[in-house]
Amino acid sequence: MAGTEALEIFKLPGKVAVITGGANGIGWATAQLMLAAGARVAIFDRDAAHRREDAARAEGRLSLHALDVTDEAALEAACDAVIAAHGGLDILVAGAATVVRAPTLELSRADWERVIGVNLTGAFLSARAAARRMIARQTGGAIVLIASIMGLSGGGLYPNVSYQTSKGGVVNLTRALAVEWAKAGVRVNAVAPTYTRTEFIRPLLDNPELMARIAAMTPMGRLAEPEEVAAAILFLASPAAAMVTGHVLAVDGGFLAQ
Repeated sequence: MAGTEALEIFKLPGKVAVITGGANGIGWATAQLMLAAGARVAIFDRDAAHRREDAARAEGRLSLHALDVTDEAALEAACDAVIAAHGGLDILVAGAATVVRAPTLELSRADWERVIGVNLTGAFLSARAAARRMIARQTGGAIVLIASIMGLSGGGLYPNVSYQTSKGGVVNLTRALAVEWAKAGVRVNAVAPTYTRTEFIRPLLDNPELMARIAAMTPMGRLAEPEEVAAAILFLASPAAAMVTGHVLAVDGGFLAQ
């Protein structure tokens, strides 16, 4: 394969991508990278409003949809709106997430259900809504869920049972959906990032002792940057990963290899 042809398989010309939780952090880094790769992008996020200037600069290639991923009706309506506005729905990145860091004996049922609702049920509802349209339109597509190293390891810096359980669920959700939808041409994969330098982990970033512990427990000795996770998501969503489905790609600096 010639060099220029090799580069083309990582591009997304004419593709339409939906990114839940796309207004910040890993989701926003992914949106920027997919726009650069030629895709049109729709962001589903409760906090989408602060990206209005970015959407204006994108000249119709970036749309914003304020919604909660646990709201099934809103998700379904937003997917239809994306197809009406952009002409298709080829890629879903399910990145909406929340966390409640608390010991299990102190974790309320309400907080447990909120984390499971956003991180796991929200991923399921988002994937189902996107795949329903990909399959009905017979276009196929690519779905990338965002799991975590905490979904593949019970360890961590502090008790975080609801988050760890939700991300473990995302890992097996990825595998189950990949098998179910493979023959319909819908690939389903996930990334499992390590601690990533975003506002999502602001309490950790503000604690030098915890930062030192994270560096010590990571073979590469540092956090991930959101752009590094976005690059892995782009790969899984692109034609370069055409034969990849049901895979969970760790972006973790070697953490899970220990």
